[in-house]
Formats: sequence, C-alpha cells, structure tokens
Amino acid sequence: MFEKKSISDTEITVTELKERLDSGEELFILDVREEGEYKFCNIGGYLLPLRELPNRLSELDRGREIIVMCHSGVRSARAVQFLRRAGFGRVKNLSGGIDRWAKEIDPAMPKY
Repeated sequence: MFEKKSISDTEITVTELKERLDSGEELFILDVREEGEYKFCNIGGYLLPLRELPNRLSELDRGREIIVMCHSGVRSARAVQFLRRAGFGRVKNLSGGIDRWAKEIDPAMPKY
C-alpha cells in the first residue's frame, strides 16, 4: 500500500496522485473547472463545472474515491465540502490544482 503522504484526509498532493495513477489505481478525477479551462489543459478527469455540481450529483458514484481538482485548489475545496455534506465520504481535494500539477509533474503542460 502507499505511504500516507496526503496533506489531510480531505486533500491529496500532486505527487501522491501521480504515484497512485502510475501504479494503476482507478481513481475518479473530477475536474470542476469550466469547459474552456479544461480544453486548454487537463489530465483526463471528468469535467463537471462547479456551478453545475448541485444539479448533476447523480453522475457521481458515492462508492468510489473521488479526487476533485480545479485550477489552484480553491473551487475544488468548495466542491469537496459540498460533496461531503451530500454524503460522499471518499472525496479529496487536489492541493494546488492543475497549476501545481503543471509546475511539479508535467512542466510541458500549458499554464494559465
């Protein structure tokens, strides 16, 4: 199993996410950015903009671990709080979002 590197039980670092993805873990990555941001750069997550989240909860599996991401981690932190209140127990925020992913994991990724 993985050494616990998460910042907390509600956050995960980009390094930990990369390690877990590389090991073949099937994590559900929920990207709560807007469509234009997603088209500019993404890591293949499921696009569901934050503003649409309350009306589209049925698209998410409460039994899976969900890693929520946005540009810097602010919107995704709000999404994690909302999802936990809605009964999703295995939800974590990607600390630093795609911005930190681009800096620490994939420097060739476009930044905005």
